[in-house]
Amino acid sequence: MSDSINSNMALGMSDRVKPIHEKVKAMVQDEIIPLDDEYLEEVNKGSRWEYTARQTEILEGLKDNAKERGLWNFWLTDSERGYGLSTVEYAYLAEEMGKSHLAAEVFNCAAPDTGNMEVLERYGNDDHKKRWLEPLLEGKIRSAYLMTEPDVASSDATNIEMSCVRDGDSYVLNGEKWWSSGAGDPRCAVYIVMVASPDEERKKHQQHSMILVDAKSAGVEVLRAMEVYGMDDAPHGHMHIRFTNVRVPAENLLLGEGRGFEISQGRLGPGRIHHCMRAIGQAEKALEQMCTRSLRREAFGKPIAHLGANYDIIANCRMEIEQSRLLCLKAAWMMDQGDPRAAAPWISQIKVVAPLMALKVIDEAVQMFGAQGVSQDTSLSNAWKHVRTLRLADGPDAVHRRQVAREELRKYTQQKI
Repeated sequence: MSDSINSNMALGMSDRVKPIHEKVKAMVQDEIIPLDDEYLEEVNKGSRWEYTARQTEILEGLKDNAKERGLWNFWLTDSERGYGLSTVEYAYLAEEMGKSHLAAEVFNCAAPDTGNMEVLERYGNDDHKKRWLEPLLEGKIRSAYLMTEPDVASSDATNIEMSCVRDGDSYVLNGEKWWSSGAGDPRCAVYIVMVASPDEERKKHQQHSMILVDAKSAGVEVLRAMEVYGMDDAPHGHMHIRFTNVRVPAENLLLGEGRGFEISQGRLGPGRIHHCMRAIGQAEKALEQMCTRSLRREAFGKPIAHLGANYDIIANCRMEIEQSRLLCLKAAWMMDQGDPRAAAPWISQIKVVAPLMALKVIDEAVQMFGAQGVSQDTSLSNAWKHVRTLRLADGPDAVHRRQVAREELRKYTQQKI
């Protein structure tokens, strides 16, 4: 038996989370999904980077309902501020949220805020927590995480070169960041930024730091919104930002110089699992759409479910979703054991597997719908764009495969790989 299998591994839905799951599932299906399309249609009315009155009414109304029912901040594992759920328990809730455009924010479980709130809770001082963590936990503001840069291969984060230089009681930042998800939102109040703070006396992975930047700081310039296959994801956005002599109070540097990688790994691990959980939810929704379409639509005198290889396609989609879910739950369980290093290869595995699976299921659903599947008349084209982006977000497939392979090969050699 593989030594990776633990006889005490519980991946099923716990008694604690079952009633919460039922409430979340019902709210997503009955209240949130029915408003998704109307909310998205509002984006084209007026400025794309401001919320219309109707968007605000929809979103804040749903959030108020979630708060009143106590369905809020589920992602906070091992924290007195939240439910105290395990990552495995949260997985089942995140999967339901993945079926709707708005659901994650409705329950205050949206990226990048969840990871940013974890950073603020773990590493922020009292002032940081009062100024930014408390309103984030209440869903009153949004945040962004700035890591990727346009001029370097940021898949190797040691390349990151945004300058961060100490000057008296401040640090001065110069450089550019892009794919800054959430920075387009007018409610975005704080950036968590990975910067270069080199010191020859420190090791390779101690050359970078993490710093909190007020989004309204002088010298911060939003250059443009990056587009994913022509979609700008307004008003959330993935922005290209330039920093020119941006002065930041020295106390906004987290933990100390050279500790950026330490913080980022603590942040990115859970976030990668959350993304994969939601991708599985998107795959489930696509399979549901595929099956419904295949039974209602007729061609050559019979429902298209009975034509060609559609039985096999539907069956394979179901089996691959189940396989991915089990791997995601195992990665979540490994994270719950409290050893991020041991969990890392499992997180890398699901980070590759879940988006690939979800893309395949969504694409098969598109095919079942025919031309309508690529049009604005279904949610499938937008779902495909979001999941395709996930193969790059938080590390591209090739980097995660490299990590998995290195861990596998380490079993057979004493050499450093």
